[in-house]
Amino acid sequence: MIIGGGNMGAALARGLLSKKLKPAELVIVEASAERRKVLQKDFPGVQIVEQMQNCESAIIAVKPNDVVAVCSLLNNSGVKQVLSIAAGVTIASLESACGNSISVIRAMPNTPAIVGQGASAISAGQSCSVEQINWAKEILQSVGIVVVVEESLLDTVTGLSGSGPAYVFLLAEALISAGVQQGLSSEISNTLVRQLLVGSSALLAQSSESPSKLRQNVTSPNGTTAAGIAELQSKQFAEIIASAVRAATARSVELGE
Repeated sequence: MIIGGGNMGAALARGLLSKKLKPAELVIVEASAERRKVLQKDFPGVQIVEQMQNCESAIIAVKPNDVVAVCSLLNNSGVKQVLSIAAGVTIASLESACGNSISVIRAMPNTPAIVGQGASAISAGQSCSVEQINWAKEILQSVGIVVVVEESLLDTVTGLSGSGPAYVFLLAEALISAGVQQGLSSEISNTLVRQLLVGSSALLAQSSESPSKLRQNVTSPNGTTAAGIAELQSKQFAEIIASAVRAATARSVELGE
């Protein structure tokens, strides 16, 4: 049962249906009548309901402010294990709301999960078994890669890979704008930058070389790329990125307190 049929809930549903489950084996709980209509169209054969049903496993994909209320209702639903993808909601808060009979796993995925290319980190509560951790990993592996970390590091994961797609999209915006400033049309600059990021990401993913080495491969001494890199370094590019991750991590800590 997936509780919450927004973008991430739908992404997980899509991943599970493509890898593991049959439509009749999945239930999506969604409070919005308008959103339920969309889900019914997108997921034929899946039960799309307004109220929670009895089941053994639940994925919580609602807004953080709604998580505690949802967890408090699970005690009467026969749920034995819960995977929460709500940002900033701690395992302690989840366990307190769910009760002692429910094992809790907390996760931080990111939005590329929507296209099956997500990066997620999970941390398990003390009562979780190896089987339950593997259950959570299988769910998130249906939409990307998964790493297991201590809960204390989930805020850093949030600041890095959770918020990271927005940093990449901001870079895309800046590159497109720079191309236009140098005389390209908006359409051509947009096309080039999108493929630049797709191609570079594919090369990074498939190459055995480090990011540093891949950068060096592009950067001929005294060439055009060297001039651009020198300008970025003079503007403290690495420190700007580090500062962004620190700020997002700190905000994640604040939200969890």
